[in-house]
Amino acid sequence: MITIDITRELHGAQGAFTLRVNQRVNENEFIVIMGESGAGKSTLLRIIAGLEGTEGSIVVDDVPWQEGRKILPPQKRKVGFVFQDYALFDNMSVIDNLLFVNDDKAFASELLEMMEIDALKSRNVRLLSGGQKQRVALARALMRRPKVLLMDEPLGSLDPRMRRKLSIKLKALHQRLGTTTLMVSHDVAEAEYLAERIWLVEAGMVNTYDTSFLERLQ
Repeated sequence: MITIDITRELHGAQGAFTLRVNQRVNENEFIVIMGESGAGKSTLLRIIAGLEGTEGSIVVDDVPWQEGRKILPPQKRKVGFVFQDYALFDNMSVIDNLLFVNDDKAFASELLEMMEIDALKSRNVRLLSGGQKQRVALARALMRRPKVLLMDEPLGSLDPRMRRKLSIKLKALHQRLGTTTLMVSHDVAEAEYLAERIWLVEAGMVNTYDTSFLERLQ
């Protein structure tokens, strides 16, 4: 169980506003976060990961990640993060990017096969396409076997065929590894397939809906 009760001052296209989040996430749940650009979706993920500060509290399985002045450092939070810009080590090969996180060669090979990039494991990541880099970033985030997986539009740079294929793999991995997953997405079909609940960020507030809400967006 994750309990989030935070506020954060932000500046969007319409000027300054306050992001307020008072939500709970069940263990092993898959949440898709939607909303307009600049609404605070990516910032919310970074706050949960401990990469940005905020006011309030974040408690995961009765362990305070943030509570007043008590803040658990990012490296001590069992989080895997897939960034929009990949954030790969571009002086390393694909396999070394994964093994840097966790020296488990068998699991690394399994993930690369699932992402259909096993043939590229010795290639420097600078030489990969955007879609290939995104798959490496996803595999690297999973190498930590994270308790909480945070993904900022992880499939956004993929072609429709690979996007659908990796959505299927991502759902299977989520179930197999038992992660609690929060993912930012603008894709309604993707959200409908993956999500158990939708968080809609608008006007500084985060409201929760079941997936039937997505019918209004189509």
